[in-house]
Amino acid sequence: MADKSKKKSENLDHYRKKIDELDRRLIETLAERHKTVQGLFSNKLEDAKNIRDRDREKDLMGRIRELAAEAGVDPYFAEKLFQDIISQSVRYQTYSLVDHQNKNGAIRSVKVSYQGVKGAFSNQAALRHFAERYDEVECIGFRTFEQAAEAVEQKKVDYAILPIENTTAGSINDTYDLLAKKSLHIVGEEVIHIEHCLMAPGKIALENIRRILSHPQAIAQCSRFLADLPRCTVESYHDTAMAAQKVREDNDLSQAAIASAYAAELYDLKIIRKDIANQPENFTRFVVVSREPVTVDAQISCKTSLVIATPHEKGALIKCLKVLEEHGINMTKLESRPRPRKPWQYQFFLDVEGNINNPVVEKGLKELEGKSVYMKILGSYPKQADS
Repeated sequence: MADKSKKKSENLDHYRKKIDELDRRLIETLAERHKTVQGLFSNKLEDAKNIRDRDREKDLMGRIRELAAEAGVDPYFAEKLFQDIISQSVRYQTYSLVDHQNKNGAIRSVKVSYQGVKGAFSNQAALRHFAERYDEVECIGFRTFEQAAEAVEQKKVDYAILPIENTTAGSINDTYDLLAKKSLHIVGEEVIHIEHCLMAPGKIALENIRRILSHPQAIAQCSRFLADLPRCTVESYHDTAMAAQKVREDNDLSQAAIASAYAAELYDLKIIRKDIANQPENFTRFVVVSREPVTVDAQISCKTSLVIATPHEKGALIKCLKVLEEHGINMTKLESRPRPRKPWQYQFFLDVEGNINNPVVEKGLKELEGKSVYMKILGSYPKQADS
């Protein structure tokens, strides 16, 4: 019996080692594919007329389904995997073209400010956005969103990355207010999946936790889970990763933080419960801001963000929105905020599809400006790549 158990254990070890080796080879193959894409695209930067060839992609997917079926792999799974691979390739080519056309192609290092400390979701978004395009990405954390934005203004960093909306908790008003008052330009966006975890210095039963720290947005996104912990005190903290850092430093088993699995790894905390957000599909959209705007090639799908203030009269906003409809401009976001130093008056933040350099969009926004008492273009930038 002992021999059979030993043989079974050895077989399991054999297969696990083989899977580990195959996983390593998969990563190496993906890396080789990406280097090939980089080489291919660098040779056509001066005449990059076709970043995305939908017909070629359609043919590729047909071949992938056939190859998968022949190899005994689920064709649907293989197709979905390659859709993600292609999206990543398009994303790289999009921002490489933007960098090249805005004379940033030769720059190999970049400094990015964010709110929080290492391990914060903003830190992860910054790395996600820049790491593939630059040899060195230096991320510098600040206590507040305003300090992160001011670091760009003061030329301490090249970019700041700021969260602007979440699918569970809604808009992040501090960022909207900063964009309205600062002389900064949105030059990109990043959307990341937010997975909140409850973590403590060691293993502890959930019912024995008495204090939970996290950022107010994370607390709002996990409100249902927290409502089932009546004996816990929930306290706002500057940032999710800062909360994790504090819990590590205090080393109090009755104290926990809500942060990412990455933060738990960084600060050597034990995850007590995973995926505690109200909605499993929990995403945060970040905007990337810089001192100068970018010009975006016409072939790249763009989003333009702006802020307007309307006359203080009946139907003023409807008249402004009608202008967009008449010019065929699709609005994807509308957010109202109080207008500074103008009690009971409001300014409106809009996201529209289209490039500011497109004549149709340009004409429509010019007319919109004529019907507004104030208008400011916040930026025209590549949309998050579609799959």
